[in-house]
Parts: sequence; structure tokens; C-alpha cells
Amino acid sequence: MNLISKIAVLFWRIWFYVVVLIVILLLFPFIFVMSISPATYPQFFWLARLWAWMVLLFSGFWPRAIWLQKPEKDKLYIICPNHTSVIDIMLTLALFRNSFLFIGKKELANLPLFGYFYKRTNLLVDRNSLKSRKTVFERAGVKMDQGFGLCIFPEGMVPDDTQVLLAPFKSGAFRLAASKGVEIIPVSYPDNKRRFSYDFWKGCPGSLRAIIHPFISAKDDSPESIEELQNQCYNIVRSGLEPDEIKSLANEIR
Repeated sequence: MNLISKIAVLFWRIWFYVVVLIVILLLFPFIFVMSISPATYPQFFWLARLWAWMVLLFSGFWPRAIWLQKPEKDKLYIICPNHTSVIDIMLTLALFRNSFLFIGKKELANLPLFGYFYKRTNLLVDRNSLKSRKTVFERAGVKMDQGFGLCIFPEGMVPDDTQVLLAPFKSGAFRLAASKGVEIIPVSYPDNKRRFSYDFWKGCPGSLRAIIHPFISAKDDSPESIEELQNQCYNIVRSGLEPDEIKSLANEIR
């Protein structure tokens, strides 16, 4: 990458974070009020989706979703996308109308303004603590009983090696889905790593494809069924990251 390209990427990335901050400031009075009580979470979620759309569009991104199955209104799901970029959060919020909570890493709570609302309205976990990981899924189960869906990135973290297509899945999301009898929505984001990588000097505006695969569920809550569901979800999400499979799916939709 030459110097001019690096400077362009630098200014564009700075612009992205400026947009994130400006949009939060514009919506601050409304999202502050709506984040006070769980009773107003549906209204907060609507504002979060508005924030996500504004951040994506003003940063030069536009979502292109391939829906192989669409969620039913007001039904609970566990959304399981691959995780390679910070814009995975915005894209998931933009795409799905069914309200949900994220299970995310506690470090996000340290971000200015964004972190304040993120920790008040989502479930944070210390991925280095076994106790924290166990506790967060117990809390997630309670939230589902209260009528909240979830978004869980089943890789557990963004792989340090940017060449990894899809890291192995953790079992938490699938154990929870089996115990609560809810469907998993496998989601593939094939463009997010290329568009806004954790490698600071890589990225560019453009379309963000999302493949929302047919929903899957466990036969029962036995260890064998949970493992089968976990492997099934992994293979489905991975298939949506393969170039040939993406072209094939796109052709089917046309």
C-alpha cells in the first residue's frame, strides 16, 4: 500500500469514528431515556437500529441481504453471525427487526458514550474468566424468559490471524438454544473483514453482503444434539463465506 492510500484509509477511519460519535450525540437524549428501563427496550432497540443505519450509510457502507428465511414478527431467536469486524454490530442491528441483546466482550464498555449504552442494554462477558462466561449465559437465559432475543458471535472473539476464514465455535449459544427451545439464525458476513478490518490500514467503503441462512434448531437438549447443532451452524456459516457459494446463492435469489 502506497503512502497516498494509507493517508486515505487513515482519514476515512477517523471519519467512521467521528460519525459513530456524532450520531450518538444527536440521539443522546432519546436513547438515554429509553435505556433507563427494560420496559422501554423495544423503543431503545428502534433507536439503536436507526443509529446503526446512519453510521453505515454515512461511512459509505450499504447492506445487501440475501434472506433464505425471514424471522417471524415478535418471535425470539438467537442470531449467530461470523465475527471479523466492528461493523458486524451495526450490520446486525440494521438487518434484524426482532429486538435482541448482544452478548459482547466487556472491553466495549470502555468506549466513550457507546460503551455507556452498550453495557446498560446488553450482556457483557470477560472472555478470560470461566466464571464470567458461565454467569453471562445464566443471565442470558433469564433475559430470554423475559422476552428478549440474543445475538451471539459463536467464535467467541475475533481471530488474531486475519487469514482465518472462520474460527471454531464455542458451545454456549447452542446449549442455550437447546435449553430454551429456540431457533438459531446462522448468518454469514463475507465482506466485513475486507471492508473494515481490524488491520488498521485495510478497508474501504462499499456494499456489505449478508446471507441469512435457513434457521436451525436442536432435536433436544442432550449433549449429542447440542454438538450436532454447533457443527451444523459452523458449516452453514462457513459455506456463506466461500466465494462460489455466495455466487450460487445470489443467482438463486435473482
